Amino acid sequence: MRTIALSVLDQSVSVEGSTEDAAIRDTLDLAQHCERLGYRRFWVSEHHALPTIVGSAPEMLMAAIAARTERIRIGSAGVMLPHYSALKVAEQFRVLEALAPGRIDLGVGRAPGGDMRTARALNPHASGAAEDFPEQVQDLQAWTALPSHRGIAAHPRGPHAPEIWILGSSSYGAQLAAHFGLPYAYAYFFVDGEGAEEALDLYRRLYRPSERHPVPQATVCVWALAATTREAALHHALGRERWRVDRARGVLGPLQSPDAIAARGFSDAEWPTVDAMRRKAFVGSGGEVAEQLVRLAERLALDEIVINTWAHDPAVRRTSYALLAAAFGLVPPA
Repeated sequence: MRTIALSVLDQSVSVEGSTEDAAIRDTLDLAQHCERLGYRRFWVSEHHALPTIVGSAPEMLMAAIAARTERIRIGSAGVMLPHYSALKVAEQFRVLEALAPGRIDLGVGRAPGGDMRTARALNPHASGAAEDFPEQVQDLQAWTALPSHRGIAAHPRGPHAPEIWILGSSSYGAQLAAHFGLPYAYAYFFVDGEGAEEALDLYRRLYRPSERHPVPQATVCVWALAATTREAALHHALGRERWRVDRARGVLGPLQSPDAIAARGFSDAEWPTVDAMRRKAFVGSGGEVAEQLVRLAERLALDEIVINTWAHDPAVRRTSYALLAAAFGLVPPA
């Protein structure tokens, strides 16, 4: 299998029959599991006022993960910067860097991570803040790396600084990351891969080398699920398929059981949507999914892929990550 590093994006997905707080604790368990398997990074997301994706405070989750792990890099994917002060985010991540020296990734995005009413509640003064995103990124770079910026220092200081990543699913983020000489992560799973090649090509062509990152560093985040058989994987993927069909109708809720979904089935009107998803999905046995990911990495010239997996049963997710780790020959830490 081609040498490709694997990383994880976890979104603390709530599941039917359990509680939202249990989803947070499962994220911690999964981080330890993926470190044992040899994954490079473990990223957590920021979403608000959603009954499915309940990870609303990535910096707090990262602190808990740092206390339970030793080697895996820990990151945000990401902090929705327009909600916050760049100085406060820099301070939070400098604290995280002190807790886990040399292991912190600070992924930032400009999307609201929820609806606009929630965005206004998070920051009532954020009108037009998305337009200030480039300036915020510039301030963040300075406050995480320099002794002082604008006459203000972000503490605590130390020998390491968080590694800033720009996240996006359009050409905007690609151009911004290239302009500032920062690593770039494309949200492939947001858009079923649409625009990925164009964004990565733009990023690499426009890249301006920085001191910390003399060459472009890019990855994509995909949704993938592996099981011992293709049939089992397709069954466990029913939960996400049902969620996406429902989301298109404006119906959101915890991830449903695949057994219950299989018993009800999809309507004739829903099948075209489901079929389109399955044609693009990274779902199958461990070997099948690994082969798909290798082809994707070759097509996009990547040496790292970030994997996001939803499943109603936490054990199914752990098995999926284990099967892919074995297929790629990941080396568990000594």
